[in-house]
Amino acid sequence: MLIGLLLGALGGGGSVLAVPALIYLMGQSPHAATAGALVVVAVGAVSGLLCHARAGRVRWAAGATFGALGTAGSYAGSRWSAALDPGVLMAAFSVLMLVVAAGMVLRGGRRSARAATEDGAPQPTPPEERAPRSTPRGWPTRLREGRRSRGPAHPPGRERRPEGPAAPRTRPLRTVLTASAVGLLTGFFGVGGGFVVVPALTLVLGLEMPVAVGTSLLVILVNSAVALATRAGTGSLDWPLLATLAACAAVGSHLGNRLAGHLRPQTLTTSFAALVAVLALAMAASTLPGL
Repeated sequence: MLIGLLLGALGGGGSVLAVPALIYLMGQSPHAATAGALVVVAVGAVSGLLCHARAGRVRWAAGATFGALGTAGSYAGSRWSAALDPGVLMAAFSVLMLVVAAGMVLRGGRRSARAATEDGAPQPTPPEERAPRSTPRGWPTRLREGRRSRGPAHPPGRERRPEGPAAPRTRPLRTVLTASAVGLLTGFFGVGGGFVVVPALTLVLGLEMPVAVGTSLLVILVNSAVALATRAGTGSLDWPLLATLAACAAVGSHLGNRLAGHLRPQTLTTSFAALVAVLALAMAASTLPGL
């Protein structure tokens, strides 16, 4: 329920708690926990994807292509994780959790600074309250009216380019490398990797932030399904336990969506980052001495 609450309230990030929960509360091995967490990630991705799809914030072609390009990385990450020493895997996961906590704090700080800037910025004066521009006396009325009706000053035969930032040019090699890195992260650690997928979709494919968030869930679903299929034959998955955990997380996600409207996002993000940092330090303290 706690994982689902965090997923619903924050829109992501809660799945990183699934691995510590499976290890320290359910008594599973690191390999089984990183594999089982993919079930929670996939269920959470499906639940969120349906909500974003109804709102039209999913680019199906771009998400499916980006996810398909990351299948090789997801497969390789799953194989690599299964062959790694459990202590090394947990140490690497604790580092990942610290990176996630730091990233959420920095992102929350940037949002607060942006909101403060927008609140303190001077508001534009309405057109009806603006003082009329004075015109020298003695000028003919037709000259003044002609200046107002004059069209845009640009050479004839050339179209004026629209203002605003241009969309970034898609680079195939960069897209393939980024998608493979995202898939490798999902397969290796058993996490969704939304904190990497969303910036990748905005920078590489030029999607707007709300659309990138919705499309990232499709990418996460594809990578999680590939990683889960790779590990399904190992026989280390406790399906009844994972199904119960995923169902409770789905219920908590709906409650988290309602809870998000009653709490300050900055407070929620900071509390979650502190929880992840404490868990990461505890995991590192229990793992590093044995390496």
